Amino acid sequence: MLEQICQLAREAGNAIMLVYEKETPVDVSRKADDSPVTAADIAAHDIILQGLKQLTPEVPVLSEEDPPSWSERQQWQRYWLVDPLDGTKEFIKRNGEFTVNIALIDQGKPVMGVVYAPALGVLYSAAEGKAWKEEGGHKTPIHVQEARPPLVVVSRSHADDELKEYLQQLGEHQTVAIGSSLKFCLVAEGKAQLYPRFGPTNIWDTGAGHAVAVAAGAHVHDWQGKTLDYAPRESFLNPGFRVSLF
Repeated sequence: MLEQICQLAREAGNAIMLVYEKETPVDVSRKADDSPVTAADIAAHDIILQGLKQLTPEVPVLSEEDPPSWSERQQWQRYWLVDPLDGTKEFIKRNGEFTVNIALIDQGKPVMGVVYAPALGVLYSAAEGKAWKEEGGHKTPIHVQEARPPLVVVSRSHADDELKEYLQQLGEHQTVAIGSSLKFCLVAEGKAQLYPRFGPTNIWDTGAGHAVAVAAGAHVHDWQGKTLDYAPRESFLNPGFRVSLF
């Protein structure tokens, strides 16, 4: 099934790129929480929703663009968690750092994940404890790697004082800023060693990247040391967390 999900992510990515490559400015609307949404978000959502319903009609879907009510979700044991276009701000800035995120959640754990960056032509996938990177037609296994000094990957659009203070206390390190769930993937493939996050994220921002990172040997813990949990709860917000080798 993983390859079918990869193909679905590619189809959604193609729809996103049709909007991205137009010469006219991207038409941006605002959702109730003031986050941006574009025609590309909606087009990708429609493709993924339709594809998942055909592949696994018995498994419900939680997508950022149409999240079901709490009463509908609260008994879910297994569900698809989707962000059709993660990094909408990066999409609007046209810097290429946006992704399609699809994760399968089982008993609160992300057991399968696909992260596709259509503008970069890179796809990350994970299932059954293994993770891969696909680029230029080549698919290779990926795994975390230590480095000294470590490379710390941070959000391009969400810097905050807590993060600055944390980095000051970290000791010798280098940093790189990048958008969307690609931060998880950089740790997963061994290019970065740490992704600390203090600012707010929603579960659909992290589910697929979490699956890839863990399958590649990383840990995804909140600041109390607990693994991020995706079991249904009323709020979609994650606690702060870090993706690390230890």
